[in-house]
Amino acid sequence: MNSLFLRNLEEHQQLMAALPALDDAIGAAGRQLAALLAGGGKLMFCGNGGSAADSQHLASELTGRFINDRRPLAGLALSTDSSALTCIGNDYSFDEVFARQVAGLGRAGDGLIAISTSGNSRNVLRAVAVAREAGIWTLGLLGRDGGKLREACDAAIVVPSQVTARIQEAHILIGHTLCGVIEAELGIAG
Repeated sequence: MNSLFLRNLEEHQQLMAALPALDDAIGAAGRQLAALLAGGGKLMFCGNGGSAADSQHLASELTGRFINDRRPLAGLALSTDSSALTCIGNDYSFDEVFARQVAGLGRAGDGLIAISTSGNSRNVLRAVAVAREAGIWTLGLLGRDGGKLREACDAAIVVPSQVTARIQEAHILIGHTLCGVIEAELGIAG
């Protein structure tokens, strides 16, 4: 295997072979997220960089559609409002950009999906702390050893890799699976 693509593919396949161990955690998380939505809650997503993009992607799978046409579900990516991010970052600190949105927009009965490949993003940790204080259920979608978020969240799904790109590839597979579980649990899967 001389090409970068083939090396990446081999690394990806090795990680995918380890993911069946996460099946129970993914199923339980998906059922909990569906229950929150069924109870009138919304799901908020947060993360930085590629994890911000994953937050937007997964929120749009809820508000748009995942596989087939169905009613929209309440999903919100906290990384999308540039005015809120720059206002909060400037007036408070970057550590508060998600926490203040959770405090303003979140309510008990909602869910926060905190995405971090390291598990140690300070602004994501702050968002989780604020969410838990408000009675918002928290799920960490993490990598490496789960970092500080592993214990800070109500539940955590930790991708067992040290490579950010591979973790992100697994996160989107897991996120899509969570969307599928939500639709199945709500009886709206196609």
